[in-house]
Amino acid sequence: MATGLRQPGTGNRSLLERAHELRALDDALTRLCDTDGDTPRGRRGGVVAFTGPAGMGKTTLLSQARARAVARGCTVLSGRGGENEQELAFRVLRQLLQPSLAALDGHERRAFLGSWYDIVAAALGLEAAGAARAPDPLSVRDGLDWVMTRLTVRKAPVVVLLDDAHWADVESLGWLASFAPRAEDLPLLIVTAYRPDELPSEADAFRALTERHGQRPHSLSPLTETAVARIVRDRVGEGAEDAFCAECWAVTGGSPFETVELAVRLDEAGLTGTASDLAAMRNLASAVKGPGLADRLHRLGGATVRFAWAVAVLGSPAPPELAATLAVVGTEEGAAATERLRAARILAPGTGAGGGLEFVHPLIARAVYRDVPAGLRVGMHNTAAEAVLAAGLGPTAAARHLLEVPCEGKPAAVACLRAAAREYLRAGAPEAAQRVLTRALHEPPPSEERAALLHELARATFLIDPAATVSHLRAALAEPDIDPGLRASIVFRLAQALAHTDQVAEAAAVAGEEARRATNARIRLRMLADHYVWSASRTDEPDSPARSRVLARLAERMPGRGLEERYILGMRAWDAVLRGEPRHIPLAFAEEALRGGLSWTSEHQGFEVPVSVALVFMYGDQPGRAEELFAQGIAECQSKGWRGSHLALGQALLGYIRYRRGSLAEAEDLVRAGLTIADRVDGAVPAQWFAVGILVQTLLARGRTAEARRLADRYRYGEAVPNAVIYPDPRTVHAELLLAEGRDRAAARVLTEVGERLDERAWRNPSWCPWQLHLSRAVARADPGRAVRLAREAVKRARDFGAASVIGQALHTEAEVTGGAVALELYDEAVRRLEASPAAYELARALVGHGALLSRNGRVQEAADRLYQGLERAVHCGAEGLAGRARAELSAAGLRSLPLRYAQTDTLTARERRAAEMTARDDPPDVVAKELRLTEQGVRQVLSSVYRKLGTDAEGLGRALEISTRPRY
Repeated sequence: MATGLRQPGTGNRSLLERAHELRALDDALTRLCDTDGDTPRGRRGGVVAFTGPAGMGKTTLLSQARARAVARGCTVLSGRGGENEQELAFRVLRQLLQPSLAALDGHERRAFLGSWYDIVAAALGLEAAGAARAPDPLSVRDGLDWVMTRLTVRKAPVVVLLDDAHWADVESLGWLASFAPRAEDLPLLIVTAYRPDELPSEADAFRALTERHGQRPHSLSPLTETAVARIVRDRVGEGAEDAFCAECWAVTGGSPFETVELAVRLDEAGLTGTASDLAAMRNLASAVKGPGLADRLHRLGGATVRFAWAVAVLGSPAPPELAATLAVVGTEEGAAATERLRAARILAPGTGAGGGLEFVHPLIARAVYRDVPAGLRVGMHNTAAEAVLAAGLGPTAAARHLLEVPCEGKPAAVACLRAAAREYLRAGAPEAAQRVLTRALHEPPPSEERAALLHELARATFLIDPAATVSHLRAALAEPDIDPGLRASIVFRLAQALAHTDQVAEAAAVAGEEARRATNARIRLRMLADHYVWSASRTDEPDSPARSRVLARLAERMPGRGLEERYILGMRAWDAVLRGEPRHIPLAFAEEALRGGLSWTSEHQGFEVPVSVALVFMYGDQPGRAEELFAQGIAECQSKGWRGSHLALGQALLGYIRYRRGSLAEAEDLVRAGLTIADRVDGAVPAQWFAVGILVQTLLARGRTAEARRLADRYRYGEAVPNAVIYPDPRTVHAELLLAEGRDRAAARVLTEVGERLDERAWRNPSWCPWQLHLSRAVARADPGRAVRLAREAVKRARDFGAASVIGQALHTEAEVTGGAVALELYDEAVRRLEASPAAYELARALVGHGALLSRNGRVQEAADRLYQGLERAVHCGAEGLAGRARAELSAAGLRSLPLRYAQTDTLTARERRAAEMTARDDPPDVVAKELRLTEQGVRQVLSSVYRKLGTDAEGLGRALEISTRPRY
């Protein structure tokens, strides 16, 4: 199978002085197609790039790549950039993938794309279901990766040809640059050609792609005098004189394109290559491009000139009917003009993709386009926009032409540009949406539409330029007579943008002011909810207790009838957790908030409250309920194509729940997956802060202090503190790291400041922030009395909240800093409390601590029981450091470690076990991902953990599972 790449004007002639490049192609195809009989043998793909100025024969080389790939039985996918089509997002990607997808009927196409259909459909130019919200660019890119990977596996081996990559749209180039490294692990070869000096600045990632691992693109050199002479003589005969051939080389500069074109014209003119033909040769050479080409074009007649101009304005491949309409000629006259232009070697013979017309070479296309008088060119673009819309080619195709037209205040143009922006956002191309909406703003729009347009522009820039978003939204609010609903949406988006740029105080102020001025009760409530969200998110809130009292009174009157009321109830639940109110209170408010549902992807409310409500259950010792809500929320984000910072935060916090449950290995995998996503998203700094803090805590619990330090230093965690509230609290986590490093005094200073700040806000729940427990340990040597007082106060606060996990943790700390017989009683209660809680790691810590103290008090048998239990639970949690301490305590007591009861597979979490079982029976990655409610990246990380635990790889997984689950006697 091969799809249409423009054929070069040089035909199928053998390439001169391109042996090195052809050898590189053959070597790459050999690696791609290498087989052992009928069986693929280690097929390896990669990237081959050819560069050089215009006319150096790059397209001819790609034509050779096509022919050689087809001869070897490869599937060929091809596309090319267009000088006037760079504004069309994902244009080149569609050229590559649409022909293969078009071969499937609607049902087959949906089955092939699976759960990714609605996320990538718009980018691929397919009919989408039309989700309420646009997917984020990262999600679209992941979906396109999936489509290309599956297509490659299905049609392997595959060769992708991309010509004129310097003119490709930045969205396609960006996707290709991120996906191409995978080609080395797939039966996929990417062959591309471009002019290096014309690559846009946005294509730096693509440029770096062709230079990976020390590789360099093959830079094409001009032909030598000998090669030019060979081409000339092949056309005019061996009698062509050396001096004549040398002059041909001089006038063409060794350009293969110009040389071949000149040789054809010499043949057509009947020249034989003598000294007397030199003047005629120079005249013919001048007609190959530039002004000479324009003169040659104009000799074909006015109608033909207009038709050529129309093709140049429309861009390749140009529909013949549209070209005739634009040129104001009839169908028959358009067909005649086409034949005249083909005979003159201006238009390529045959038709391009979709039956469109194409020029013989981009140099000719450029010359024809620039030949159109400037004023007429504008008029033709304007007419082209109308014709494209009338032909049903869509607003994005029309908008490309409107970008070339001066602003004239036309409402129809504004409507088309806004429609194009919606399509671009749905395709995951916010930069393209920004371009057309900026143009619409300059049109300008009717005054009554200006606020809505600014709001749409802010949506487009939200993920790529939050500062611009703030500016656009403030301008929108300055417009008169805004619809109340639209105004509320603008304020909501403005508060979000301010918060995401670490201006949380301003976000709270904006929402609070809007709540005061709103006359509609529902809008006022919605703004109040936002005000409380951002107020609680401030680290410098001036009077937090007062806000809590107002919120408590308001929530008492809320029956939870609408989304706004449920957000108020959700905020009340979260505030009660922070303040350490008895846990039945926040749990009851959380259930009330959920009674009518809380969406993570609501158009009018953020996902901060649904996330906080879910975490209320975690802090209240109901992690199963929390995980259920997170699974639902993450699945909702994934189904809407929100796989950027929302998914990053969701994965990280789900890992936090696993950490609190003591599933440390699984927690680490989840948080790393979240951090990987956050690292890929521009502006996802808050998600990074959450993920890094949770990962540092998890690594410390696993006994990997040095690794935790490297992570903290890499992200400068602890050096700077954001203005937004992050949990776990960054200062407290940093102090935990200092404690693990033995830097007690530094940790004490940090924790004292944390305590003063939180007590001032009346946030007294040690389950949310156990600063007192850590500070008690930090000062235990220098000031034992203070350490005991701090621990006892923490125990009181923990009892006030009532969650068994934090009560047990606090009692454990009090036992550590108290010592003596009293400590044994405290340990005993700590263990009992923790046994009744889901905090498996904290229970393991308490068991080991209790066992160590019993051993020191001569109660060896009791100590052995505690230490063995603690060791086994530490191993099960993945707490290698704690397990090492338990073994050391057993050894010090003269006891030896007994074999653990847990089998090898018992160390697998439920998710790891399910992933292993599905992978062992060769379930496809997308099926595994859907089953586990993870991204495919998340599945890979889960499987990596499985391989580590079972000491195997993918191939040995089934055998490892079989051995590990055999009965043992």
